[in-house]
Amino acid sequence: MEKTNKDLFEKIVTISQSRGFVFNASSIYGGLRSSYDYGPLGVSLKNNLAASWWRDINNDDVLSIYPVDTAIIQSSEVWKASGHLAEFSDPMVDHKPTGERFRADQVPDDIKKEDLTEPRHFNLMFETNIGPVKNENSAVYLRPETAQGIFVNFENVLRTMRAKLPFGIANIGKSFRNEITPGQFIFRTREFEQMEIEFFCKEEDQEHWFNFWINKRLDWYKSLGISEDKLRIRPHEEDELAHYASKTSDIEFMYPWGWGELEGIANRGTFDLTSHERESGKDLTYFDPETNKKINPVVIEPAGGLTRTLFAILCSNYDEDTVNDSTRTLFRFNFDIAPIQIAILPLSKKDNLINISKEIKNNLQKSFRTEIDLTQSIGKRYRRQDEIGTPYCITVDFETADDKSVTIRNRDTMDQERVEINKLHHYFENI
Repeated sequence: MEKTNKDLFEKIVTISQSRGFVFNASSIYGGLRSSYDYGPLGVSLKNNLAASWWRDINNDDVLSIYPVDTAIIQSSEVWKASGHLAEFSDPMVDHKPTGERFRADQVPDDIKKEDLTEPRHFNLMFETNIGPVKNENSAVYLRPETAQGIFVNFENVLRTMRAKLPFGIANIGKSFRNEITPGQFIFRTREFEQMEIEFFCKEEDQEHWFNFWINKRLDWYKSLGISEDKLRIRPHEEDELAHYASKTSDIEFMYPWGWGELEGIANRGTFDLTSHERESGKDLTYFDPETNKKINPVVIEPAGGLTRTLFAILCSNYDEDTVNDSTRTLFRFNFDIAPIQIAILPLSKKDNLINISKEIKNNLQKSFRTEIDLTQSIGKRYRRQDEIGTPYCITVDFETADDKSVTIRNRDTMDQERVEINKLHHYFENI
């Protein structure tokens, strides 16, 4: 059992809310348990992670990955075919004295077994209704994963893109699960965002692609600046495999409470396409031009959590150091994913310094995420930028108008360097 770092967890939650990364949803009404809104910096960080994911899965010459954006509400027949209506459930127990409910495998250690009800299954899908009349034919569900939207579009993508095996279909989007015991900030929530790829290949190549995606996805998390010792690959035991999977390995991150899943790479076999083919009556096979035969592709699924990744980035990049006998708090975000990459700090609010700052911003913002920070002393502005993870600050001072140069401060080292204004773009392009 890994040691819980409660202090780090509380610091991450506090700074996330105070600096505009994550807010409690419906906060002016007291909030809604395990429901969160993302503030300006959180949205930027989330978008940057999503963009990095798209770039990474498309940066290999041997891969063809096609993007889709599928509906949150699908036909109920989709969830029948996929097995979610019958299989997508957790065992739930009630605590008799209080009525509090727990997943059967997540009951607190201090609760006695005799105080619990017998486990019963609880379907995790949110049910709603479409149309003006609620009846047995109007029931639909909020998707618990983006994967099934991909599978039901397999033939559409295959036909319109003239795709050839092996190829993938990818989707980033929201999913919904009526978790019995959500918690741990944005790690386990009822509404979350996934980054999923369904990679279709021939049966004889499945082991190669399974291992390929494990290594490729692990390398991506490292590229974000997550320390290698905070990551591990954990193969699933036989008794924890999903009903559709023959093999699964999780990429896990060392969260403040211990190891937790970032992404699962599963071999789903032919389960999904053959299930939808059987239920829909549509041909979802692939015609192999090499053998002139129709085949059922095997599916390798790398399915990661975008919001979980954001949380892991906050945890792994949070740092404190001592400067002039005071504690400096900072996020050491990589330049590529930082919400603000460059802050421009005029030393005073005089018109000439403000105008120069605006010109610098106009020139840099075409390629970089920038902001002008005017409030408080220069020292306090440095500290604010450190706290939101801004890698570089540009100070526009009283000499700038004369020497056409500014001072660039590095967040991590706090070293300062004088650079000519007309060389700034080149400077940051070569970081």
